[in-house]
Amino acid sequence: MKYFVVDAFAEKVFEGNPAGVCIMDEWISDELMQNIAIENNLSETAFSVKEGAHYGLRWFTPGGEINLCGHATLATAFIILNYYEMQLDCVKFSTISGELTVNKQDDLYELDFPSVSSEEISATD
Repeated sequence: MKYFVVDAFAEKVFEGNPAGVCIMDEWISDELMQNIAIENNLSETAFSVKEGAHYGLRWFTPGGEINLCGHATLATAFIILNYYEMQLDCVKFSTISGELTVNKQDDLYELDFPSVSSEEISATD
């Protein structure tokens, strides 16, 4: 496993929103991912495994697994596109929230968030 700390939304080190990024050859247990997130004590730690042409991606906070984290997704894409798949300008992630795509354009990264339908909530007495 390779572990990185990436400052998302930053122009220099120690600014922005930090995320832990773990790139693995295969999935480890949920308990171990949770313990790593607790030890990191960052708002989120992302765990990613290459699965064919895509990457699987999961996010853990010190309090548990979450469904979506934008800055940790961007941080993971940064690591993959700069250290693992330098020939690519796009990475696709399979997540609990659906497929997420990050496109790289020069030094900028764009995340295509999943669309979520909204429903009307009526107030009752």
